[in-house]
Amino acid sequence: MIVAASTACIPDSTPYEVFDRLADLEFVNAEISVSKEGIITPKDIADKFDIYVQTCRSLRRISPISIFYESEPSSPNYFDYFKVLCNFAKAIKVVVMTVRSSEVGTPYNEEVERLRELIRIAVSNGVLVGLLTESGRLTENPSTVGSLCKSVKGLSVTLDPSHYIFNHAKPVDYDMILDQVCHVRLRDTTPTQFQVRIGQGVLEFGRLVIQLNKVNYRRTLCIDLAELPNIEPMSELRKMRLLVESLL
Repeated sequence: MIVAASTACIPDSTPYEVFDRLADLEFVNAEISVSKEGIITPKDIADKFDIYVQTCRSLRRISPISIFYESEPSSPNYFDYFKVLCNFAKAIKVVVMTVRSSEVGTPYNEEVERLRELIRIAVSNGVLVGLLTESGRLTENPSTVGSLCKSVKGLSVTLDPSHYIFNHAKPVDYDMILDQVCHVRLRDTTPTQFQVRIGQGVLEFGRLVIQLNKVNYRRTLCIDLAELPNIEPMSELRKMRLLVESLL
């Protein structure tokens, strides 16, 4: 397995600085987070496509390994920007792209058709789409995730275990979808706090790695940490990297 960090972990950087700052923390792989409110937006990549491609190709200490397209499925120009990001992924030799599912209450068949269209676009660029497991969305239930993967040929899963811990009396069992996972996003979590300091949560990182090994998972474990009050974020990122690497 490969350890990476999301560019969203360092929100106070420019798009050109964030890779250097992650590399300074000894990360050699990065997930590019693309969102309307983030340091890298879909419009940025669409408007400055060649500049972003050249920036990523010229990196020496760290390599982009995945893309997280964070936009809401209902947002304007969603499919147009998805096409741009697929072209971008192909140009910088990134295979995995994570997308969000629709909110709870969205008709199942409508979501299937949306995802089939995403897969159609992605396949032509050699991109593997991972549907993020997320509370408040159709993927909050692992059985629905499994059903969507069966209904949409070529669809994979981006597993975020925190969403199956936070706001649950006990962790939700997601073993049934592990063989569909193409990407993993990590932080420490409790039933009452989505993110806590490393070691203060209940996420069993070692057990997760063992579970992933059983299904021959060989892709990325991506660290995704938001800044916590009165906590030095760079120190937390470094500690999280060391923890995950020690398990591999």
